[in-house]
Amino acid sequence: ARHCRSRKASRCMIELIRTPNLVVISALKAALAADGIEVFEFDGPIADAWGGMGEFPRRLFVHEDDYNAARALMRDLCPDEVDPQ
Repeated sequence: ARHCRSRKASRCMIELIRTPNLVVISALKAALAADGIEVFEFDGPIADAWGGMGEFPRRLFVHEDDYNAARALMRDLCPDEVDPQ
């Protein structure tokens, strides 16, 4: 998935991962931040509202120019979570 504020936006965001696994989300956010990659978490409040039942996935987005580096980091950190492309 891709998210741009407008058609004229210079930096769109691309979905990196969609998972209900809070451990993976937390580890990825920390690793991406340590590498200087800005990451945005979507759907956290709704996932929390569902009581953490693990059925509502959270999504992480990164800027499209950081996507390849973020995906490589994700592949090293949590290879079981990487969708083949």
